[in-house]
Amino acid sequence: MNEVSKAKTTHLQVEKDEEDEAAHEEQSLPLCDHLHTSVHDKENSPMMRAVLCGQVCKVYRFQTDDHRWLLVREQMSETPLSLTLPKQLLSVLIHEHAGRCVHFHGNVSSSSAQHQTVITFIFRVQEVKELGDLSPHWDGVRHDVISHCNLLIGCYQEMLDELDKLSASFCFKSSRRKSDKHLQFVPTNLHSQRMEVTSPDSPGMWYEVITFGAPADHHQSFKHGGLKRLLNKHRKQGDSCVYFSREESSRAKRLLAGLAQLQPQVFGLAEELLSISLELDAARLQDALNSLTQKTELFAHTLKDELVRNGLLAIHKQDMSSGSHAHSNGLLCDLSANQDAQSSPMLEGVCQWDAEYNEEEWDRAWASVAVSLNYLIAIGDRLQGREPRPQEEWSPEAGQSPAAPSWQEQLVPPVVTLRDCVREAAAKAQASMSFVVLQEAMAATVAQGTEQIIKRRHAVFSQALSAAVCGFLLKLYGGLEDHLFLQQLHSVGILVQFESLLSTYGEEAGVLEDMEVGVADLSSVTFIVTEARTDRPEDLQPALRGAWGSLVVEVPLPSETFEALPWELKEGRLIRVHPVLFSIGINQHQSLAERLGDSSPQQRLNQQSGEQLRGYCHALTDQLPHLAGLQSLPDLLSSLDQSLGTKKRKNVEVLWSAAGVCRAVNGIRLTSCKSAKDRTSMSVTLEQCVLLLDRHALSREHFSRALNAMRSSRLSWGQVLGCYAQSGFRVCALDLGGPPSGPQQSVALKAPRRHLYPVAFLLVTSHLLVLWLIFSLIILLECDGCRMENVQKNMGCRKFSFSSVQLLTFPKLYRPPEGSFG
Repeated sequence: MNEVSKAKTTHLQVEKDEEDEAAHEEQSLPLCDHLHTSVHDKENSPMMRAVLCGQVCKVYRFQTDDHRWLLVREQMSETPLSLTLPKQLLSVLIHEHAGRCVHFHGNVSSSSAQHQTVITFIFRVQEVKELGDLSPHWDGVRHDVISHCNLLIGCYQEMLDELDKLSASFCFKSSRRKSDKHLQFVPTNLHSQRMEVTSPDSPGMWYEVITFGAPADHHQSFKHGGLKRLLNKHRKQGDSCVYFSREESSRAKRLLAGLAQLQPQVFGLAEELLSISLELDAARLQDALNSLTQKTELFAHTLKDELVRNGLLAIHKQDMSSGSHAHSNGLLCDLSANQDAQSSPMLEGVCQWDAEYNEEEWDRAWASVAVSLNYLIAIGDRLQGREPRPQEEWSPEAGQSPAAPSWQEQLVPPVVTLRDCVREAAAKAQASMSFVVLQEAMAATVAQGTEQIIKRRHAVFSQALSAAVCGFLLKLYGGLEDHLFLQQLHSVGILVQFESLLSTYGEEAGVLEDMEVGVADLSSVTFIVTEARTDRPEDLQPALRGAWGSLVVEVPLPSETFEALPWELKEGRLIRVHPVLFSIGINQHQSLAERLGDSSPQQRLNQQSGEQLRGYCHALTDQLPHLAGLQSLPDLLSSLDQSLGTKKRKNVEVLWSAAGVCRAVNGIRLTSCKSAKDRTSMSVTLEQCVLLLDRHALSREHFSRALNAMRSSRLSWGQVLGCYAQSGFRVCALDLGGPPSGPQQSVALKAPRRHLYPVAFLLVTSHLLVLWLIFSLIILLECDGCRMENVQKNMGCRKFSFSSVQLLTFPKLYRPPEGSFG
């Protein structure tokens, strides 16, 4: 890009040779016909209408090095995902923290038949409430968890109600509303920026970039920094805490349920054994003993889980770190609370366990159940005569042998011992599992930070997720016929590359900290392709299921399209997400950061993302060595490494190199600045022109001309080729080239065949002339680049928000043309 020479401004050429014009016409007709076919057949498909809306389209014609023509269609679109995905995420978070059961229905097809799966999630508030009686300390912790969840539920429900009030056609949140309280989950200025390139001898090729304001919580502002700083501070305060995973919590709940069922059964069978012993019926006694043995062995097997031991050890470590006294139920309480201990089943045996935890303590408690059971079995065998009775002593004073004790009298001591051992082991196990459930609930709520930190993290994630899902759908729809790309999805996953133009000075440093955490959280998201019920756009909308930290995005496809997928995707293979973030500040605030502030966060972030990107590329090369584009990957990675290692201010070559690697591996490109209207516009238009230069032989003499055309707010008469509206698209066609005519390039004014009438006919009356002039003026006002339309939507004016002094600090290729800023 540094080798691109600047072209001179296009001049109006009023006269032109008729032969050149005829040849010009012959070259234009096939390209225009292709444009109409593309608009009708592709953009109006149900899948595209489910993802894109509010399209604005501009058409340019550029000259190549061999004096041929490129037809370039630039399209900027809104997306209904800006609203639908945040609403779905809010619903998921509300139900996750509440105590309700939520059913997500999804159709998953197999090779033999189609079946429906129903996934039920039981969530935290109810789980914590069902733990039973706890000591005052841990009951306070439980209260904190429930209060924390209830605050989030109330806030999210209010936000969801406000979003429900919005019109169904709401697809766009302007940059002026980025601080609105009820729109924090909605991404700012989210658009897809797409470019289709067509030449006379090749079909159209699409290039996509998702543009949106950097995901951040502007409502809470950045007085204390962004998420990265806030989370680091919070984690330092909670390093001594012990937390368990969601899977371990699920196991703990299953163990608690098993104990709650088996312990009463063991006690009931023990009472039944004592009752039967009064009948002196050996057969019935043996049956009762067998039933008791079976249930007790099942009880002991249930307790033989390493999670119980780990829970007790974690209790001891946490209690010792806080200098508190640990008890057999794993809860903190006052040793003098004997009355509470007697009244609470969960606190029985509180003072029976020494504070000095011994790892063999649990082994002895668990083994005592087996020992007492074996003793009871031995007594039963002796009563039935299968074992010799101990020799009875004869008393000379009595003159006769003492009376033999009854069966019940002999069975009572071992039964009591067994019950005591079962009760003690169950109390320890219940305490351990309750601790695991409570700690996991804390890890998912209180331990994640304050209510403000949690809301901030969820809002930032929602914005990043909406943009990433939009990019994935467009990438998937464009690659449905590429079998290697589909194989890449289910074997390695999809690369999602975010490009940030934020500075590391002032408020934007906090925005970048928010964005870094939001992008990293996307690594826990997966995609799954499903078969849609119908081909209607509303049935092709993506859907969220799962819980925070394990969200799955379901992507429905029409039946015919779904059947053509590889069997791995049809069977429900999850598609992993590999997010990376590269950031280079380009404005005047970054100049201040490099001279007076700190740009190390930017360097750290880029180095970390470079390592992650190389890891993805190596995995892709190992899995699919024959994938198209991998031949150039070593050179692209080497260029990226060289750019990362170069100590240079505003080193935008890092962004260019990362974008090249992303496109080589079929990744998703996303570009952001603070509000995605000014700096982002400079970046995406530059990227589009570089793609034309590198991949479609755009004439270097026309590079700067094309770049200015995509950014300008006023176009000369010589740039107008045609302007028309069709199928809901606002389309403007521009001619930015012409056959070479000496050192100065010029282009003839070409009237569109459908809309501009011969001037001679319009000059018949002065009224028609006035109408013609007004109509021409409207055309000129509308013939801006797509990004100028974005500025109009956000700010209500057709000027980029730059000043001449600010632009002096920008890299040259990121500066708009004269007259387009102010």
